[in-house]
Amino acid sequence: MRVVITGLGVISPVGNDTLSFWDSLKEGRSGVDKLTTFDATAFDSRIAAEVKGFDPQAYGISKKEAHRMEKFVQYALASSRQAINDSGLDLNKEDKERIGVLVGSGIGSLRIIEEQFQVYLNKGPSRITPFLIPALIVNEAAGQIAITHGLKGPNSCVTTACASGSHSIGDAFNVIRRGDADVMITGGTESCVSILGIGGFCALKALSTRNDDPKKASRPFDAHRDGFVLGEGCGIVVIENLVHAKKRNAKIYAEMVGYGMSCDANHITAPDPQGEGAARAMKAALKDALLNSVDVSYINAHGTSTKLNDKIETSAVKIAFGDYAKKVMVSSTKSMTGHLLGAAGGVEFVACCLSVHDDVVPPTINYEYPDPDCDLDYVPNTARKAKIEVAMSNSLGFGGHNASLIVKKYK
Repeated sequence: MRVVITGLGVISPVGNDTLSFWDSLKEGRSGVDKLTTFDATAFDSRIAAEVKGFDPQAYGISKKEAHRMEKFVQYALASSRQAINDSGLDLNKEDKERIGVLVGSGIGSLRIIEEQFQVYLNKGPSRITPFLIPALIVNEAAGQIAITHGLKGPNSCVTTACASGSHSIGDAFNVIRRGDADVMITGGTESCVSILGIGGFCALKALSTRNDDPKKASRPFDAHRDGFVLGEGCGIVVIENLVHAKKRNAKIYAEMVGYGMSCDANHITAPDPQGEGAARAMKAALKDALLNSVDVSYINAHGTSTKLNDKIETSAVKIAFGDYAKKVMVSSTKSMTGHLLGAAGGVEFVACCLSVHDDVVPPTINYEYPDPDCDLDYVPNTARKAKIEVAMSNSLGFGGHNASLIVKKYK
């Protein structure tokens, strides 16, 4: 069964709709700046890629609902509403038992845990809000989307750290291929720019400390990279079986053709030092898509801007693509959005769909100093017009979770 992408929705540090997000990527605009969510003076890293100017009421979320709903859920509702509208789906005319939701998140909410623990310390357990558990649990994004739109098909949530969004889309792809749904609303969402989020990653020494030059802090594959920049946001897509899409004369961005997943089984945070695990996910996606490595025009890399990830992902591409590795275009949009953790796969999948649709490869910005360990074509600093027949999106998560997704031009 063929599966196509018919709707896109994004909330991100570089734009709160698909058009502004895509324009920002093509223009190489960074969404990284000094942190405003809390006073980060005492932290090693004082920068982040925060969502700016987000108004939940613009997406039909009332003030009362927003007060009881954490940002990662708000972002998912807003992005899904965008994607549904973009797809042209008239939900009143659809069989809602044949429409499902599969939205992942790496962490869910840390903010409300911080807030309510202070309530406990200052006022005692009787004052803890009854909304604490419903607000923080990761599956609430998928649940709220279904509740809002009355969608009664398959509903689930994937939590595989930074691979959550990609695994969600891949699993939703398989739901449709099995015939268990006609349409799936899927992607990833995250909002962990908080005291514990920044503090925890600082303790891991994973974040960039380029505090005096935030716009240049996220620099994947560059020799002077010093860590990732924590971001937030959401990427949601509407995918559906081709017969269903054609029946309603839907516009089609691209066709989804491959999904591969693997595990490093190596270390809780460090990737497989040879890149074998990530390479297996890429090979599995190619096999699933019935494609050869030379068919791929563009890879949206995981590309976090950490010393280990970028070197090892480069090795993985070489293993999976062989001699063709130096000919395929590779870029990391995290150079602009920062690392959105569980939302990264969703947002980057949207970028891949648009790349295939518009024949544009977004750049890796801040690429100034070549690293001999990172020697591929990273599309440095400027977007590139090129015929993009096939695009791959990679996500590699803590715990050794790897996911690769493949889309191609719809014909």
